[in-house]
Amino acid sequence: MLLKKSRYQNSRLFEVQGEEGTFQGVRAREINSLDGVIEHQVTDNDRLDLLALHYFNDSSLWWRIVDANPEIIFADHMLGKEWIGRAILIPTKT
Repeated sequence: MLLKKSRYQNSRLFEVQGEEGTFQGVRAREINSLDGVIEHQVTDNDRLDLLALHYFNDSSLWWRIVDANPEIIFADHMLGKEWIGRAILIPTKT
């Protein structure tokens, strides 16, 4: 159940089947404008919370990075070797 003021209130549900089972979740809302975004090249030490701390000075804003990069479904996807060197979008902190 989502709170009435949740940013996910009008989001769609999704389900992903993986090696460890099924993950059910809510897809983040779409960002209408990506003005002021920067590109970040993923390194082998990157984590969403650490990127949010670096760019926003607040590790709890990791979800803004996920919203700007809908191909990231699980936070640990960025830990795989296939992500090293890829560019992801970092939106402004607004």
